[in-house]
Amino acid sequence: MWTIILIVIAVILLTIGLVKLVDKFIPSKFKPVLIIALWVLIAFLGYSTFQSVYNPILFNQTKEERYTKVIKSLIDIRDAQLAHRQVTGKFNDNFDNLVKFIDTAQYVITQRRDSTVKDEERSKAFGIDIPKDIVIIDTLGFVNVKDSLFKSSTRYKTMMNVPAGKPGEKFKLEAGFLEEDGIKIPVFKASVKKDIILFDQEKDLLIQENQVISVDGVNGDELTVGSMTEVKTSGNWPKTYGNNE
Repeated sequence: MWTIILIVIAVILLTIGLVKLVDKFIPSKFKPVLIIALWVLIAFLGYSTFQSVYNPILFNQTKEERYTKVIKSLIDIRDAQLAHRQVTGKFNDNFDNLVKFIDTAQYVITQRRDSTVKDEERSKAFGIDIPKDIVIIDTLGFVNVKDSLFKSSTRYKTMMNVPAGKPGEKFKLEAGFLEEDGIKIPVFKASVKKDIILFDQEKDLLIQENQVISVDGVNGDELTVGSMTEVKTSGNWPKTYGNNE
């Protein structure tokens, strides 16, 4: 971008020089037309320079505003999925079922305490009372998942909708298992393409955004939380946009 700006500035300076040369060497009857044409060219090049600087600024402002909204929804999806795994032992790949789960599911509130009892087998074998330590888990009550995660808000009912960008789009939701050392571990991923979030922006800038590799940017061509290829529930955005863990 800076190369283009420097070229345009050089052309503007050259054109101004031509205006002075025209004023000095060209016959009077030709001067008005040539000078007007050159000043029009200067104005056009100046406008082009301004746009080459201003358009990326507008793009970044729009991008940050839309990414912030999208990330808030991805965090809600992650919270709902983590609650689903805590209660059921797995993630869900269907938004309708995930919403029903939030409406109806409950967390079990438990209390863990240590205790000592008689070890019947060892006591019988040795003829004396031998104690053993045990852990007792008491159920204290239940809490609705909805109240715990969203309180009085109903935004979870629309968390599948992409809140910024192309109208009517929904997040892609996947869930399954990865096997590590013979153990099946639940995983999930929610995602949306940058092309959807920034569908109405300048194409060249969008192409550049899809190729971003940066510690302070959203790398790749989509916003995601979770993964189907590794065990993680983090998002791919930097912390400047919000908590990604």
